[in-house]
Parts: sequence; structure tokens; C-alpha cells
Amino acid sequence: MVPPDWLPTYRLEDSELIGYLAPADGDQVVPMTLLGTPLGEAMTVFAAEQVLEEVGLSYLAERWWLRHDEGELAGTEQQVVVVEATPGLAVLANADFAQVVGAPIGAPVRVALPTDRLRRA
Repeated sequence: MVPPDWLPTYRLEDSELIGYLAPADGDQVVPMTLLGTPLGEAMTVFAAEQVLEEVGLSYLAERWWLRHDEGELAGTEQQVVVVEATPGLAVLANADFAQVVGAPIGAPVRVALPTDRLRRA
């Protein structure tokens, strides 16, 4: 679940949730994706809001590396795409098969958000 001290940030033109501002030292914040990954270092609120506005939701269309911590795949990484993202959950699909005829192939992976198991590919 998203930490209660993270401030949701919405796109101005359509009020779409685009990320969060996570508190940092002093009056600074870190702009965070919906997935809970940072989009930069600690900065002023104004600068962080600008970063989120500029990036928008484009990162959801990118490939990501998912670190597996349990099961047969523990200790490995898999390239995935985001199929769905809500404030507390990401549904991911294997990037090798995810965009065949617009539907993911294989079992989706559900990851509680925010997470430190995802990084941009």
C-alpha cells in the first residue's frame, strides 16, 4: 500500500493520478512513479511536480526489470511490462510475450506497490 505520507499528484488537464511526492529531508520531496520507483533525487515540491508533469504516465509503457525474491526464480530478474497499475498493486506480464495481439501471454505477476523489486530496463 502507498505510504500515507506520500502526496498523490494529479495531471492538471484531466486529474489523472500520475505519481507521488515522497517526503525527503527538510522541505524536499522525491517524485515517485505509481510503481513506487523514484524519478529523481530529492528536490523542491515545485520541481518534483514539474518532473511528474513532464514524464506523465509514459513510464507505464516501458519495459521493466522485475527481481524475483521467492520461488523457483528467486535471485533472478525478468523483463516485464505493466499491464495494470493501481495505488496498491501492479499487474505485470513477461515482456517477451506481452504485446502479441494486444493480450499478455502467460500468467501475470501481481506485485504489491510500492516495491523496490522493479527498475527500468
